[in-house]
Amino acid sequence: MSQLRLGYLYGLGAYVMWGFFPAYFKLLKPSGPVEVLAHRIVWSALFMVVALTAIRRWRKIVELVRKPATLGGITAAAIFIGINWGTYIYAVNIDRVVETSLGYFINPLVVIVLGVLVLHERLRPMQWAAVGVGTVAVLVLAVDYGHPPWVALILAFTFAMYGLVKKRLALPPSDGLFLESAVLTLPALAVLGWLATSGDLTFGHVSTAHTLLLAVAGVLTAVPLLMFAGAANRIPLVSIGMLQYVAPTLQLALGVFAFHEPMPPVRLFGFGLVWLALAVFTWDGLRTARRTRLALRTREAPALV
Repeated sequence: MSQLRLGYLYGLGAYVMWGFFPAYFKLLKPSGPVEVLAHRIVWSALFMVVALTAIRRWRKIVELVRKPATLGGITAAAIFIGINWGTYIYAVNIDRVVETSLGYFINPLVVIVLGVLVLHERLRPMQWAAVGVGTVAVLVLAVDYGHPPWVALILAFTFAMYGLVKKRLALPPSDGLFLESAVLTLPALAVLGWLATSGDLTFGHVSTAHTLLLAVAGVLTAVPLLMFAGAANRIPLVSIGMLQYVAPTLQLALGVFAFHEPMPPVRLFGFGLVWLALAVFTWDGLRTARRTRLALRTREAPALV
């Protein structure tokens, strides 16, 4: 199998796993969102301890910990991804899976806005058009919900900020995931201890299957991230951009068809505007990438004598 095909398989596998996360979190009831989040953090850290030992990365981890600037960036990334995970789990628990899908649909548009505000990037006209249509979509959905779609906005902004911090750190996925989990592990253990003391801990008190499902959270967190890294190293960035819509599409389908969440006409219209914005954004990205490739080929072509 070629490396390109393997990259596509890794990428598709990662996004399909992320797309079915709501079904997994639904299985964890009666555990509350706080307990599920704490388990996800602790078991992710434990899984990465095993993984890093297997690939002998501890010397590199020690080097990273000794750099205050890097450690500060990792802490910021951990806070953003912790808020993102917690919001996602909470939303699934209160039957707002459709709104979680909206968050990841609008995430690329939020990334564009952050690029302007934080990195002082200049947008192309079609990118401005995509952001404008996306803004109108959020306003339409706010009217439909009776309030801004806070779950979607928090998911989109925290994941965008997480991506921005990670881009600046440029750490290998395995190192980054372990250190982020490690930063959050002490608070997570404190939460689990408090739940155990108050008699509200469900781990080990519901069923063997439930206990195993909570424990497997670490694997389900790490594996798609590592698969995504494998894809990013093998396939073009444009292809990654196209694959990223697989996860929210699956989440939306689960929310509407499996969990029977409402999709009134106004909400559907709002989602339609989001998809229009993404279509404009994707088309502009593909067109720009094609022009760049043609320009490079022209520049590299030997001059005719």
